[in-house]
Amino acid sequence: MKKILLLGAAGALILSSCVSSKKYSELESKQKETQDLLDSATVKLNSCLEDKATADAELASLREQNAMLRANNQELINNMGNLTTLTTKGAENLEKSLESLREKDLTIRKLQDAVTRRDSINLALVQSLKGVLGNLDDEDINISVEKGVVYVNISDKLLFASGSTTVTKRAKEVLGKVATVVKNKPDFEFMVEGHTDSDKVKSTAPFKDNWDLSVLRATAVVRILQDDFGVSPARMTAAGRGEYVPVADNESSEGKAKNRRTRIVVLPKIDQFYSMIEEGLTDPEIN
Repeated sequence: MKKILLLGAAGALILSSCVSSKKYSELESKQKETQDLLDSATVKLNSCLEDKATADAELASLREQNAMLRANNQELINNMGNLTTLTTKGAENLEKSLESLREKDLTIRKLQDAVTRRDSINLALVQSLKGVLGNLDDEDINISVEKGVVYVNISDKLLFASGSTTVTKRAKEVLGKVATVVKNKPDFEFMVEGHTDSDKVKSTAPFKDNWDLSVLRATAVVRILQDDFGVSPARMTAAGRGEYVPVADNESSEGKAKNRRTRIVVLPKIDQFYSMIEEGLTDPEIN
């Protein structure tokens, strides 16, 4: 009997112990859930606090901007008040300044018109030269326009024999074609420039130095244009530049060959250029 009672008591104790463990687990689970909710709420609270701090900073910035805008607005109002007090003399001075600007603008437009006309004339001249000279792939002849001036470069290999100032027959043909073009352009003058390499002139040569050689070659070309092709000498200038305006390095034979050249510089007459400007003064499109 005692054994039965002991077994019963032990069973009751065991059952009582099992129920307490289950409740403990439930309580523990609820406690964890509550802790998670608390942690989540804490995170959200911190985020809200950060958002509030940002909003407060933006509000402070907006208030500062508002204050600046108010100050600027007041300054503009004051300036408007000052503008309304301009005197008649001040208004006249302003009108004079505007008139001066209009005159300067008109002058600029006239100059631009003159430059445009000059460029058009140069372009026509270049096309004429290219047309009569034909094969421009020849490295001995080059036509270019630089800063409103037309240049015809002719190598001395084509124009002269080595160390000579006598123009070759082939060069006379080329000069005749150039003369045909320039004779039909009476509004242009031109300068014939002789250029040499840096080699010293031989002591047996009939000229003193490269200055002499370059000048003599330039005058030889001018005489051909005048005597053989009837170009007015009043339109021509002969000049020697010696070795002092090279276009290549004098250290190589190729460079020296490029530097030995005669250049014809075609120049619009200065009075003709000013005539273009004067014509602009009466141009109805400008006035």
